[in-house]
Amino acid sequence: MSEKHDDLQKIQQIIEIMKKNDLIEVEIKHGDDKILLKRSGPVQPAITALPFVGQSVPAAMPAAGTAEQSALVSKPASNLLEIKAPMVGTFYATPSPDSDSYVEVGSHINEQTVVCILEAMKVMNEIKAEVEGTIEEILVTSGQAVEYGQPLFRVKPD
Repeated sequence: MSEKHDDLQKIQQIIEIMKKNDLIEVEIKHGDDKILLKRSGPVQPAITALPFVGQSVPAAMPAAGTAEQSALVSKPASNLLEIKAPMVGTFYATPSPDSDSYVEVGSHINEQTVVCILEAMKVMNEIKAEVEGTIEEILVTSGQAVEYGQPLFRVKPD
């Protein structure tokens, strides 16, 4: 009974890390066991797969930074806003290799527009613009590693 309680505590810790870092999906594999946690927006994640018997989950995962708007969007010296990376990861401009880019120079965006994906620890995190305007510059290329707080896009606000 104690093992199950420990496993549940570890899963709850992972859920808290997901909330804190605004992660949408986390998949953990340990031998033949696998756990997949998904959530949509600010609601509780759902445990969607649990062939997880008696094995322990790593107790901690590195924090990926915060996704607060103040960290994501800043105003550079000009009248353009910058959309910054909310975490360390690999930048992808498209949802899949054979798809069109989420946005291009000249694209009109709003706060809910997905502008890219950042992959961190094999988790694909959709990054929303959190600002309304027109994309003026794309500062990184697909497949490029980015740092926390690194500017990704410059946007001319409406």
